[in-house]
Amino acid sequence: MKDKPNKPAPKTTNSRRDFIQKAGMLIGGGAVGASIGQAMAMTSSAAKGHTNPVDYSTLKYNDNNWNRDAFARIMGDLDFGKQKFGWYKGTVKGVRPGKKIDDLFGFEGFSFARLQDNGDGTYNKLLREVGYYTDLKTGEVMDEYYNPYLDEVVKVVHIANDPFNHVVTAFRSQPPSYGGLNDKDRPPKVPLILPWTEVGNNKVLMQSSINLFYPSALQPEKWPRESAGKMNQVSEMFNYVLDREDLADPAITGLEFSGSWTRITPWLPWMLMGQADGHISYDCMMGCYNNTDMMSPKIRAYAEKHHPTYFNAPTKWEDPSWSSLEHYAVEQTPAPVKK
Repeated sequence: MKDKPNKPAPKTTNSRRDFIQKAGMLIGGGAVGASIGQAMAMTSSAAKGHTNPVDYSTLKYNDNNWNRDAFARIMGDLDFGKQKFGWYKGTVKGVRPGKKIDDLFGFEGFSFARLQDNGDGTYNKLLREVGYYTDLKTGEVMDEYYNPYLDEVVKVVHIANDPFNHVVTAFRSQPPSYGGLNDKDRPPKVPLILPWTEVGNNKVLMQSSINLFYPSALQPEKWPRESAGKMNQVSEMFNYVLDREDLADPAITGLEFSGSWTRITPWLPWMLMGQADGHISYDCMMGCYNNTDMMSPKIRAYAEKHHPTYFNAPTKWEDPSWSSLEHYAVEQTPAPVKK
C-alpha cells in the first residue's frame, strides 16, 4: 500500500461501460476482445444469475493486469465512484506465553470504500472504517472494560480510521507508510500474481497477508502504560471465498465475497498492559456484500449515533492513512502511572 501526494485524485468520467470495454480488450489480449454487445450480454446474464454461459477463459490468473482488476473488484467497485460495503465480526483474544489463550471481548465493524481511476493503470482505493469492541455476553458496545490481567477498569478506545487509503496497481502493493513511520520497508517491484485456488465448479479461494515491523507512534518513554515497546510487530491475514462465475464475468465490477480476517498486534494501548509479555489476536469472519443486513442492530445504532459519516466512503485522496495505533497517539493522552 503506497502513499500518494496530499491532493485529490484526478477527476474521472469512467463508467461501467468504459470498464466493460477495457475488460474486453484485456480478455482478448489486446487483439480480439469481447464486443460491447457480448459484454452487455454478460451484464444481463449477471443480473439474472448467469443464465447465459459464462466464459471462464477470462480467468487470467497469471496475468498481473488481470490480477490488478480482480483485486480492485474485491477491494471496491470498478464502476468508478460507486461505494462498496465491507463487514467484519469476531473475537479479540489475549495471548500470553505459557498460558491458555483468552477470549477477551467481541469485535464488529464495517467500512465503505470507493475506487477512482488515476488514468495510468492504477486505482485509488478511498476508505473509512470503524470497529467496535463489544461485551461477549451481551453484544453491547463497551465504554469501559474490566481488564482481568490488571484487575483494573480501563476506558475503551474504538477503531475509527478516516481515511485508510491505498493504490491498487499491477504490482504488489507497498506496505503502508503510516505517516512516514514505515517508510524504510519498501520491497522491490514485483508483478501482482495472487494465489488463486479453484474449488469445484463454483468457488475460488484467495489469500493475502502482510507482516510489518516498524517504529511505534507510542514510544514507552511518553506512553509507559500504553506502549508495548519501541517497535510495532503486526501481521494481518485475509482469506477470500468468491463466486467463480462472478470472477469470470468482467461486467460484475464489484465482487461480493465471504472470508476471514486475522490480525496479530501488540496489546491494545487502552488496555494499559505496557510491555507485559504477550499480544492480541483478532479472529474475525468478514465479507463484502451488496447490502448491510448482516450488521448487528446494536452496532448500526451505535455507529449512526457516534460515527454517521462512516456510512459514506471518502470522495478524494487525503493523507495520512494511519492505523488505530497511530490515531491513538494523536487523539489520546498518556494514562497516569500507577503508584
